[in-house]
Amino acid sequence: MQLTQTIIRFPEISLTTRDAHKLRGYFGDLFREHSPLLHNHFEDGRLRYAYPLIQYKVVDNMPALIGFSEGAHLLTELFLKIKEIRIGAETYPVFSKNISQKNHELSVNKGLYNFTFKTLWMGLNQKNFQHYLELPEPEKKGFLDKTVQNNILSFYKGVGFRVEDRILVNGAFTEKQTLFKDKKMIAFAGRFSCNAFLPGYAGIGKAVSRGFGTVMQIP
Repeated sequence: MQLTQTIIRFPEISLTTRDAHKLRGYFGDLFREHSPLLHNHFEDGRLRYAYPLIQYKVVDNMPALIGFSEGAHLLTELFLKIKEIRIGAETYPVFSKNISQKNHELSVNKGLYNFTFKTLWMGLNQKNFQHYLELPEPEKKGFLDKTVQNNILSFYKGVGFRVEDRILVNGAFTEKQTLFKDKKMIAFAGRFSCNAFLPGYAGIGKAVSRGFGTVMQIP
């Protein structure tokens, strides 16, 4: 399956990783009337319960907007309208920005791919958090491998790619703490190998629209 991805970067603006959710708030408000894809809320206030097709990230201190499928086309339409970025009380004029668009061939079992998490991965939800904590230490890695596998399946489902082959994952993960909506949460740094292709800058796991779980392919 071909998946269109658009990436908008702002190379002259430096932010912190935790500013990603502020990017989401700013652009979600600025272009609110254009599409619920920008903020994942419908006009009547209901949440859009689906994989976010537009994601806001700060990777290596550079802010970026990532769009997939119809989200990719929407970002292309809005590119020329972006004149500044407001983060809290700070306003950053946009003197330089670049846009790239690429079609990716999604596939399973056509190669072995190595990925690293460029931002912390929130793989645990309310259902599996307690289960993870109660697992013996030697079993936690296998549990996280399975969680990455499920996250990849959720990404594929979210962009409309039906998978018939089994996804295999082998990872190495390190527990970290992060703040999410002012609450301390367990998240993970690390890397993994798998037989499923993922586009660079794609997010997997929880809170991907806010920049968590950003993957990048590595040698």
